[in-house]
Amino acid sequence: MNLSQPLPPEFGEALARAADRLGAFAREIVWYADVSSTNDEAAALAEGGAAEGTVVAAYAQSAGRGRQGRVWASPAGAGLYVSTVLRPPPDAVSMLTIAAGVAVAEGVQAAAGLRVDLKWPNDVYVGPRKLAGVLAEASAVRDIQYVILGFGINVMPAAYPPEIAARATSLEAELGRPVDRGLLLAECLAALARRYGDLRDGRGDVVCGVWRMRAAASLGRRVRWAAPGAPIDGTADDIDATGALIVRTDAGTIRVTSGEVVWM
Repeated sequence: MNLSQPLPPEFGEALARAADRLGAFAREIVWYADVSSTNDEAAALAEGGAAEGTVVAAYAQSAGRGRQGRVWASPAGAGLYVSTVLRPPPDAVSMLTIAAGVAVAEGVQAAAGLRVDLKWPNDVYVGPRKLAGVLAEASAVRDIQYVILGFGINVMPAAYPPEIAARATSLEAELGRPVDRGLLLAECLAALARRYGDLRDGRGDVVCGVWRMRAAASLGRRVRWAAPGAPIDGTADDIDATGALIVRTDAGTIRVTSGEVVWM
């Protein structure tokens, strides 16, 4: 069983300064030095009736995960691992990952001064190397419906597994200086509150517009989609109003809403 701990002062102080910008994410923050998965902990809280905006954060995860069931390497002290409980209206669900990617990119830039790029559907990059990722998991248990929206940010260089080390980077590796983790958490949650508010208020077009600007380096690139049956090659053109990736192929245009996309 994971036991939560008092919020470290560096986080508490930064969150208190940003409280008026955090919206629902100022309600309750559960902190762990080490946890199996912040998404799993947040899901357990959601099933117990936790309010929207409840945040679970940790220094380390022993069983962190990304899309397609991949392991998300979460070494102790090397990153910031965060999950939130959301109860969005149905028409906002498909855009949550897009909005969260925008929010993490904005939070990183506000806290650390580093401009980052986005790649569909959930990756935050600096040049060719991945800095952060987003994972949204929807569920309905005993008529309790919720979405757990998690994100992980590499803060310090770490001894990642070889298959990850070759394509990962961290804030401190890019900046050459320490990063204020408390400020990073506060700015990411403030940005998430703003972009989630956009979705709830019917301003998904605003979120899409910001995403396109931050994804300019990847749009227009060749991609391969692991479609049922056989892979499909094409060019990533855009996203639509639901967050689907629009891919132009020799056979016409397709909408990609899930599955594995390889950027070539």
